[in-house]
Amino acid sequence: MKKYIASAICVLFLSCDDGDLEIETLDFDSITSVQSCGEVSSTASNVLFKINGDEALILELPNGAIANEVTLEDIAVNVNESGSVIYRIFSGDVSNSYFCDDVPPVEPIVAEEISAEDGIIYITTTATDSVTFEHTIRLSGISLITGNDSRITDLRINEFGTITTSL
Repeated sequence: MKKYIASAICVLFLSCDDGDLEIETLDFDSITSVQSCGEVSSTASNVLFKINGDEALILELPNGAIANEVTLEDIAVNVNESGSVIYRIFSGDVSNSYFCDDVPPVEPIVAEEISAEDGIIYITTTATDSVTFEHTIRLSGISLITGNDSRITDLRINEFGTITTSL
């Protein structure tokens, strides 16, 4: 009888959730709008982001990655060489004021931040008229490693979105 009780206690202790945050997927497909603080520029670095409730996916693009000219080939920005992809989980719903205000709000706080270690950001530019350009941003091979060395593999963020600039 003691063996059964000891086995039951072991099963209870080993099956308890230790409260670690587990991220299985990143799904920003339902979020169609790509946001930025101010106008996107072809002559400066740009920070673009998508917000999904208490999550945000942030792209930092270097100077010249967004060009106001039609591209015959995709512009490729290597993550961790000249650009970055950051995934943040917040303690509550976040708005663009968190990213755009001069003094960010105190709440919500960042519960976890994961930077991509590898991947490529592709940017394709087409002209809609003589002064307006559409930039389609795609992500490829993005590799996110959490603080406890878990890899996020089911990335549903291949199509980041489209932004528009003008001359």
